[in-house]
Amino acid sequence: MTKVLELFTRYNPLFFNGTLNTLKISIVATIFGLIIGLITGTIRTLPKKNGFGGFLQKVVNLLISAYITLFRGTPMMVQASLLFYGFPLFLGVDVDKILTAYIIVSVNTGAYMSEVVRGGIISIDKGQWEASRASGLSHIQTMLYVIGPQTLRNILPATGNEFVINIKDTSVLNVIGVGELFFAAKTVAGQSYSYFETYFIILIIYLLLTTVITEILRQIEKRLEGPVSFELKMGNQQQV
Repeated sequence: MTKVLELFTRYNPLFFNGTLNTLKISIVATIFGLIIGLITGTIRTLPKKNGFGGFLQKVVNLLISAYITLFRGTPMMVQASLLFYGFPLFLGVDVDKILTAYIIVSVNTGAYMSEVVRGGIISIDKGQWEASRASGLSHIQTMLYVIGPQTLRNILPATGNEFVINIKDTSVLNVIGVGELFFAAKTVAGQSYSYFETYFIILIIYLLLTTVITEILRQIEKRLEGPVSFELKMGNQQQV
């Protein structure tokens, strides 16, 4: 334990910067991934159209399905490597490794969140759609004012879970040299030759991050759910 404390004290700036980069990438990627998921998930639940509009809708849905299949079916490490090393090779354009990290984690999150959003919309009772239509609301108005708020509430646990997953998955970005927490640990281990102690330190850091964030999200969910029990107050009823 003394060796662990000494190592942490000596290389504290590296661990701190790695943790900060991990959090920044995870937060930004989760936000953009949620936006991508909301857009693509909503598009996939639009009512079917006829004519050219229907053909265009099928093409868009096919492209979205291909996007989801590609990014859910391939490792993030391979995607990051292809983007970072492939662009300069084929297009002659250098891509910043931090920008690559944001893009890869965001589009991966979006692919998973698309299915989550789609499931959240489908789970809403069909009677609410019919009631909204009967009230004269358009499909867009129904999504914005009736279905949308309920969907966001329903997908909050999955969004929080995706955020926690992103914190851990950023470790694969060390393959392109992104200075996140795992990359910092590799640097420390290479300099100190204390492999066990170094990886034990980042294990504790990852565990603390995910535990604290999970608890914060749980408290947010409880507040959104409201009180477990409530009193129904009734006024005096006068019998005739």
